[in-house]
Amino acid sequence: MTRHKTSRKSKAKRLPVRRAERGLDAGQIVLHTDAVELAPLTAQVQNLGGTAIGGYREPFSGHPVLIATLPIAAVAPTPFQRDLSPTHTKRLVQKIEESGSFLDPIIVVRGADGKLWTPNGRHRLAAAKVLGLKQITALVSPDEALAFRILALNTEKAHNLKDRALEVIRMARTLAKSRPRAKETEFAAEFEQPEFLTLGILYEDDSRFAGGAYSSFLKKLDRFGEHTLTAGLARRQDYAARLRQIDAQVKKIVAKLQARGFKSPYLRNYVVARINPVRWVRLKKNDKKPSMPMAAALTRMAAAARDFNVESVKPGDLAIVAALSSE
Repeated sequence: MTRHKTSRKSKAKRLPVRRAERGLDAGQIVLHTDAVELAPLTAQVQNLGGTAIGGYREPFSGHPVLIATLPIAAVAPTPFQRDLSPTHTKRLVQKIEESGSFLDPIIVVRGADGKLWTPNGRHRLAAAKVLGLKQITALVSPDEALAFRILALNTEKAHNLKDRALEVIRMARTLAKSRPRAKETEFAAEFEQPEFLTLGILYEDDSRFAGGAYSSFLKKLDRFGEHTLTAGLARRQDYAARLRQIDAQVKKIVAKLQARGFKSPYLRNYVVARINPVRWVRLKKNDKKPSMPMAAALTRMAAAARDFNVESVKPGDLAIVAALSSE
């Protein structure tokens, strides 16, 4: 019986491997720097004072990539990338000095302004500057769309909710200017989650906004729309304004609970959960239609916040929230 259970568990842990091979063969990968796909990038790199080392076709997609070194000053982070963390940069500098090598190349694309951008190398670029490096190794791609795939590309430092939301809203604002007629749904892969757009607006206004408390509510109701990015941003601006008003009410409720002697760090989460109109709605995978419109849910949430009875809260209620939050 034990063997049977162990066997079933080990099978469950196995990753499904694609049987049919795909991608390029070894002979298809090498690409010279003067090849038609790379020649413009090679010229730009050399004009900037860098060196084109070699080229290849990326084995999965077949897209051309140039391996190069670039002057530090020739590369800038994408303007919508998350903010620099000095602490992480210092730690990165320390580890590079300890290892004696700077091995990880940054990914670089041509930005909207014609300059070179890195969508996933802000901290390595900053570390290179701190270390006083003249050049940095880069994988340069002619695919400008890579600049907007930050969340998938970034392996430097795990994104927290605020980082992700701010990057997504910055991307959306940039894309809305360059492609005003594009639909929000066209960038579902780049934005990853629709609630990041709404939370991003809130974090822009207040970097200390408690987005985590409202994430579950938004995840169940927020969806990418068929409207344009510009229209979507205007709509989410309204959602954010209403959530900001609700959060102001939540803060007042928390203050009253603290006055009653409640000191739990989960007070805000508890209050938000209590006023959440979709608290008990189960989120189904690929559920495209929300259980109720966002506007209606915000109206009900605001009413629940106004009518919240602090006298009804018991110490045991907070213990349940604490247990759920620690899972």
